[in-house]
Amino acid sequence: MADLLSVAKRAGVSRATAARAFSSPDLVRPATREKIFNAAQELAFRPNKVAQQLRSQATQMIGVMVPSLDNPVFAEQLQAMEVAARDSGYSLIVTTSEYSPSREGNIVEEMLRQRVDGLVLTVADASNSDVLDKLRMENIPCLLVYNPPGTSGFTSIGVDNLAAGADATRHLIALGHERIGMIAGPLLQSDRAQQRYEGYCQAMKSAGFLPHQLVEMARHTQADLASLKPALQGFQSFSAVICTNDLLAISLIGELQRAGFAVPGDLSVMGFDGIALGQYLYPSLCTIEQPRADIGRTAVHTLLAMIRGESCTTAPLPHALRKGESTGIPASRKSNTGTTQRSTL
Repeated sequence: MADLLSVAKRAGVSRATAARAFSSPDLVRPATREKIFNAAQELAFRPNKVAQQLRSQATQMIGVMVPSLDNPVFAEQLQAMEVAARDSGYSLIVTTSEYSPSREGNIVEEMLRQRVDGLVLTVADASNSDVLDKLRMENIPCLLVYNPPGTSGFTSIGVDNLAAGADATRHLIALGHERIGMIAGPLLQSDRAQQRYEGYCQAMKSAGFLPHQLVEMARHTQADLASLKPALQGFQSFSAVICTNDLLAISLIGELQRAGFAVPGDLSVMGFDGIALGQYLYPSLCTIEQPRADIGRTAVHTLLAMIRGESCTTAPLPHALRKGESTGIPASRKSNTGTTQRSTL
């Protein structure tokens, strides 16, 4: 079996340079690194990762915790993270919390036992998190993804959820909607949804309309029409709703259509996330798009800088409105028979 010295000779470099290419590839020039890797492949050489880790006290592994893999938002984030990590010689350990704050502590403890070099986490509520309280006492680089930075003190990668929630609301108001509601999963399990709702309330008040109480569903990505029906009946029924994620919006559209409601004729439905699936449906989903891949790449690059001991500051990444067929002018505006109910704020 070939050894490192054989690889170095084949590539025409020193043994030290060959060793550095495998242990710290970002420190070796790309052309030289490619020659070394090609020589290793030709000689069927596999570096001893365990020995490298013992010498450097580093595992070249990043621990990643997301709420779920059912939601394409997290899958797209992870795909971008995996590519960025691999390009820098790192691997990911991925696990899911299933939106359970009680699971988060056990997950992080297990990743710490595996000696990961850093952590990328999406927690339930960054401002009220037992696991983050514990990590403040640990000497390990850690950052948050999607969580609003709030008062946690941890670096956070994501969009400005409050501004994005307000933008979604203003889009519906510009179409002529005044009776707009918001739908979410269990609110205490998502500080992102809390901020989106706050943005909705601010935009409604700024336009002179009364914000409605959030409609909570039992699950984050599955709509229950029975919970919404009271708001769809009577003189003050909603003409539009914003869902705090795209899968919830897609589920709601299906439930509405099965119950005989037209979207957007009877109710405009807006999502949040911008997953690709929303574009392929009919009606196509109007949504606020988050840069999922950019979020994943930025998380890896920022964490690696933290691992190197660099000081990191981040700003919210940009969100964008993606128009779709699921929203339209309200029926009352079309027929010119509707009346306006403004608040007395």
